[in-house]
Amino acid sequence: MSDLSYVQSVILGIVEGLTEFLPVSSTGHLTVTEKLLGLDVADPAVTAYTAIIQLGAIVATFVYFWQDIVRLARAWFRGITRPDERALPDYALAWAVIVGSIPVALVGFALRKVIAGPLRSLWVVAAALIIWSVVMWLAESRHAKLVREGAERGESTVTMKDGLIIGLVQCFSLVPGVSRSGATISAGLFRGIDRVTATRLSFFLAIPALTAAGLFEAATTDLKGLGIGQMAVGVVVAFGVAYASIAWLLKFVAGHKLTAFVLYRVVLGALIVVALGAGWLTAQ
Repeated sequence: MSDLSYVQSVILGIVEGLTEFLPVSSTGHLTVTEKLLGLDVADPAVTAYTAIIQLGAIVATFVYFWQDIVRLARAWFRGITRPDERALPDYALAWAVIVGSIPVALVGFALRKVIAGPLRSLWVVAAALIIWSVVMWLAESRHAKLVREGAERGESTVTMKDGLIIGLVQCFSLVPGVSRSGATISAGLFRGIDRVTATRLSFFLAIPALTAAGLFEAATTDLKGLGIGQMAVGVVVAFGVAYASIAWLLKFVAGHKLTAFVLYRVVLGALIVVALGAGWLTAQ
């Protein structure tokens, strides 16, 4: 992994930043990109590098949503010490994020070897891209029905139960190709939450999940073997691109359905299947 060039670092940083928060699967895109760059996706160092450059994307969420983070933290601490504050929407939303972050942490830690090994197969990525596209399409159909019925809910109505259910669905994103944001936004839409709120909640849930994954890899991996300079470049590039992606996605979902992402995922999944069948790419 120390042979990773700075050009490759920039490419991987761009791919990470572009796809981490879009519902298209960053892990799937990084796996394909690493294959095209001639990297061994089964190498633990490659897996660790992928997780560590996610820290750039997560710092982007901290910066972009800093005021929201401070607001929710204050609401949570006030609610803990003052019972009269517990009826406020921000207190419930803070608990939704906390509770929703627990399932993926437990499942991700328990299955970390499987996730970093057999599940990195491009056959898995292709299947997950296509299959979860169906879920996203169904979520949009359900959401449209709720909008017609006037049953759509906003951020002030998010409950701890919403957070738990969305957090449980987030566990599916541990399968490369599903997409963490694709899983959480879809779950939010199924729960009747409006698209912008579901997307914002997806970002909030990303903060503890990605931070934990990145720090765990940083603490358990020989960083010298990754190439400190290359890793730093990847993190910085991922930060810049991810920040722009966050702003774009929030603006996009305010007026558009996820249909464009669904079509993209299906086409990409089909192309990967063709490439694997033709021998242009290897699964592992």
